[in-house]
Amino acid sequence: MSSDESPNVPAERDRRHAVREKAQQVQAQQSRARVIRTSTIAAVIVAVVAIAAVVVTWAVTSSASQPQLSPTNVTDDGFVVTTVSGVGSATDSGAVDDEAAAQSLEAVPAETPTPTQTPTAAEQPVVDIRVYVDYLSTGSHDFQVANVQQLSKWVSEDAATLTYYPVAMLTAKSNGTKYSLRAASAAACVATHSPGAFFAFNNALLTGQPDVDSDGYTDVELANMAQASGVESPKVVRSCIEKQAFAAWAKGATERALQGLPDTKDVSLTGTPMVLVNGIPYVGALDDPKEFAQFVLTSASDAYYSTPTPTVSPSQSATPTPTP
Repeated sequence: MSSDESPNVPAERDRRHAVREKAQQVQAQQSRARVIRTSTIAAVIVAVVAIAAVVVTWAVTSSASQPQLSPTNVTDDGFVVTTVSGVGSATDSGAVDDEAAAQSLEAVPAETPTPTQTPTAAEQPVVDIRVYVDYLSTGSHDFQVANVQQLSKWVSEDAATLTYYPVAMLTAKSNGTKYSLRAASAAACVATHSPGAFFAFNNALLTGQPDVDSDGYTDVELANMAQASGVESPKVVRSCIEKQAFAAWAKGATERALQGLPDTKDVSLTGTPMVLVNGIPYVGALDDPKEFAQFVLTSASDAYYSTPTPTVSPSQSATPTPTP
């Protein structure tokens, strides 16, 4: 029996050896596949990281290479009203009655004492009125509706200078659309490219103000309002508004106002509207045009009587000696 089975032993051994070799080959192939797969994944990760780095670097470089746009026709972040055209009558806007609208800054309160030597009417100082507005602030709306007619009258009579300062304190109160910031940027666009239409557009933004905690107007709607206000170069203005060209400036202007207001004694922006008359904050009722007019008249009177009295030189006051 043993002599008959012995020839099969080498054959069995060869088969086992062949199986081992095959298994080793498969294992080697799998190892190579794992190495290739790992290398590929690592290369992809490196490529993605490199691309991301390039994108971030490009974005940062592009942002740094583009200077922050600032509006023109601006003084200390404010826009001086140069014309009051384009705003309806008091009856149309429901702003004030005829008596309040007719008040003139030429009227000095009678109870003010008369000095021995007063300036002439032509020397009366012009009242400086500055209004900080957020286009989503209900107080800013109330003040504008109540006082737009007498403000227009004073400016048209050259009795007062009127400057509006768009700020964005309520940016977070418009469902994420940043309406206050976009509206302030839009106002800067109009003041830059069509200053003659600024007062009308500013009035439209305030009197037609959207509700707090609403989306507010879209950029397209803001551009439409600007065009309806009679802007020059409507395509330029529209592009400026829809690109939010002055949004960064509006944010910076707000931050600067919170730090302190120019030409005041330690006054900073605490809320909107903030109305300054000759540098003094108005703290009366926002929706009472008569109270505001009285405050302005009193300020005008104080400025009038604080005008320095001209001095007379001895040579001018000496009495001529008659010749014999």
